[in-house]
Order: sequence, then C-alpha cells, then structure tokens
Amino acid sequence: MEAVKRWWAGWGYPTTLLCIYGFLSTVKPLEPFFITYLTGPDKNLTTQQVTNQILPVWTYSYLLVLVPVFLLTDWLRYKPVVMLQCVSLLVTTAMLLSLQGVAAMQAMQAFYGVVTASEVAYFSYIYSVVEVDKYRKATSYCRSVQLLGYTVGSVIGQLLVSFNLMSYHYILVFTLVLTTIALLTSCFLPMPQKSMFFHRKPPPVVQEVPGKCTDGTQNNPNISLEESEGGTCDSAGRGREGEVKAAEGCGQVLLQLGRDFLQCYTSRQLLYWSLWWALATCGYNQTVNYVQLLWEHVQPYQNFTIYNGGVEAVSNLFGATTAYGIGFMQVNWAQWGELTLGGFSWLGAASLFLMTFTGNIWACYTGYVIFKCVYMLLITIAMFQIAADLSMERYALIFGVNNFGALVLQTIITSVVVDTGGLGLAIIPQFIIYSSYFTVIAILFSLRGVFTIWKVRQNHEKPTTAKKNLCSPDYLESEF
Repeated sequence: MEAVKRWWAGWGYPTTLLCIYGFLSTVKPLEPFFITYLTGPDKNLTTQQVTNQILPVWTYSYLLVLVPVFLLTDWLRYKPVVMLQCVSLLVTTAMLLSLQGVAAMQAMQAFYGVVTASEVAYFSYIYSVVEVDKYRKATSYCRSVQLLGYTVGSVIGQLLVSFNLMSYHYILVFTLVLTTIALLTSCFLPMPQKSMFFHRKPPPVVQEVPGKCTDGTQNNPNISLEESEGGTCDSAGRGREGEVKAAEGCGQVLLQLGRDFLQCYTSRQLLYWSLWWALATCGYNQTVNYVQLLWEHVQPYQNFTIYNGGVEAVSNLFGATTAYGIGFMQVNWAQWGELTLGGFSWLGAASLFLMTFTGNIWACYTGYVIFKCVYMLLITIAMFQIAADLSMERYALIFGVNNFGALVLQTIITSVVVDTGGLGLAIIPQFIIYSSYFTVIAILFSLRGVFTIWKVRQNHEKPTTAKKNLCSPDYLESEF
C-alpha cells in the first residue's frame, strides 16, 4: 500500500492523467470514414474538392505553426499547449459537425494543423514531471494508450457504420463528448516547474578541480549530452557555466540549439538515419492522408460496405506488434541498419504499387496493412538508433528537426502534385508518384547499406553504437 502511495504521489498521478487524456483524445470513430463523410450527403463535396483544395490545407497549416508551437511548448511548460491541442480538436470537430462548404472545411483543416503540431507537448510533458529512470515506462504507457485509442476508435466506427447503429452526425457528437472529457482531464495535470530548454534547473554548485569538468552535471537530465559526457571543459579545465544560463532568453536558447544541431548532424550515421526518417515520414504521411480517396476510387462506398475502420484497427495492431518485436531482436543495427532500411523500403514500395494498380479492394487493404507495418518497423529502429546515446534535449531537437524536414518535403509534394495551384493530379497518378518515391528511397539506402557492409569488412571490424555518443568527437573521428 505504501508503494502505491509513493507511486501515486510521484510519477503515477501525472502519467495516469496523461494516459487518460491521450486515450480520450485519440478515440475518433469517424476518422476512417472521413472522406466518405465529406463526399457523402452530409457535406456533399466532390472528390476533386477534397483532394486538391481541402486536404492540402492541413499540410500548409502544420508547417506554418510547427516551429512556433515547438518553442512555445517549452516556454509555457507543456501543460497549456496540451490544453491548446484539445481546444483545437474541439473546434475542429465542431466545425466538421456544423459547417458546410469548401472554405469552412479548409478552415477546419487549418485548426487540425494546430492539433498535430501540438502533439509535441503530449510527449514532452511527461519528461518534465517524472524522474529519468521512469522515462521509458512513462513513454511506453503514453504511446500505448494512444495506439489503443486509435484502435478502439476505428473498431467503434466500423461497428457503428457496418450495423447502421449511428449516423456520421451523431458519431461526431460522440467524439465531441469524449474530447470535452479529455479537456477536463488536462486541466488537472500538475504544472511542470522545469522544461528542457527555457526553464532548466541549474546543476548544484561544486568546487572546481583544475583540469577536470565539474561533476555537478553528472546524472542531471537537464544538461545536454556533451556536458554530461565530459565535453563541458574548455582548454583551461573550467566548466562552461555560461551554458547553464542559455535558458534565460530566447535568443540564447536558439543559439544553443543551433550549436547542438551542428554538432549532432556532423555524425554521418545520425545524418543517414535522420535522412531516412524525414524522407519516409513524408511519404508515409502523404499515403495515410490520401489513402481513403484511393479506396473510394477502387470501390465506391455506394456499391460496397466499407471496412476502413477495421483495416485501420488491424494495421495499428500489426504495426504495434511489429514495432514491439524489434526490442527483442539482437541485431547490429550500426552495420545492418541501412541495408534493412533499403530492403524493407522495397517492400513498402511494392505494397504501394499493389494498392495503386489493383482493382480489388481487399488487395488494396492488404497492401496498406503491409505498408503501415513496414513503416512502423523501420521508424522504431531509426528512433532507437538516434535516441540511444542522446540526451533528452538533443533527442527532442533531432525529433523536431527530422519531422520539420519531412513536413517541408511533404509541403513541396503537396503544392506540386496535389494542390490545384500545381498539377492537381487525380488519386491514381498521385499514388504512382508515392510508389516511385519509396522506390527511390529503397535504391538509395540499399546502395548505402551495401557500401557500409563492404567498408566494415574491408576494415575487418564491426561498427558499434552502444558505447559511443553519436555527437562526440571520438565517434566522428571513427566515422567513415
């Protein structure tokens, strides 16, 4: 009983509330049928309007607010932005429920861009209120309940639609109720007293020893990796106390982030993994955003009982199982990782080509499940490889930069391929481009993977990552 009290008084209370929030905010029964709702009698929009005029707005909005929200999240210490995310989700759902026309749906997509940009607050919050040794468990719980929420929402939506138990209108009303409860839950989250960049707590002051780093940085989660690994000494052996004060102003924080950015991306291995992350995430987002339009093209909903919700639920569960299984595989990812990225990218490209050229909806569904599982598998490997030896501050930076890079690429593709101001292509030509895009990724990383293995064998040694810091000078010197 005493252990339960300590858990609840410590990290248990905020983690539980955040998990409840994460679950309720991700149960979206209408999401697998979003395109059907827009093109059906409720909104009476055409497929071309949805494809070329409405959906691209989300990408532009997301790109516009991502960086400001990222900085605002840390400055406001997470909780206000978590609440902002829920309020934006309420506005999005209410607009989807009550408004009509292309302009209104474009505005709705703009608000949804704020929702997705605010996702960083959800995962950053927990690191400010729990101890370092609880990071993995807390992250696991929060990610798991989100996946559970998406899965439950997809299953509920499929059951309600298949058995005609509730119209799309009342499904949205149900979603509004859940989102309102999520907002109320977020109000009870404790306010963090520190953050990763703007509100760091300084390390304890200790007497300096000439020629050595001050050890006040040891085991301090608020100090970046170069500081905690002994990189905080200058040539005279003095600790760089000035860097602790970098969180005092926005300009200083940005300068520190810039230094961390340059130092981390000097590592070739981190650069290659990050490049795959950005490229693949861009293609994945485009595919997921427009796949319902492909399904509608292959099998119009008027002639078929659609199973979009069931397919999303199955793909989420299989994807989670695949990603979970990676943790039990003993593979030298530093040597074989890039070839793995290339090899499985071929499978992802093949599944996209199957989806594009098949006339069978079940084959299209199967291709989507395979594609999603492949992405979940590879992104888990990439995230693990990048995060293994980075401090939380630097991982947050790399995470943000990689996603920003993916979003910039996605914006370019959307503006050129999808938007009416560009080519304004129909759904089949779009998916031919997405399939070809993943083929290029597969070629690049297959070649790079073969080169890495050849180079290792030439040197008669295997590269390791477990004991090396991806941003350290020693690691950079050992890079080929």
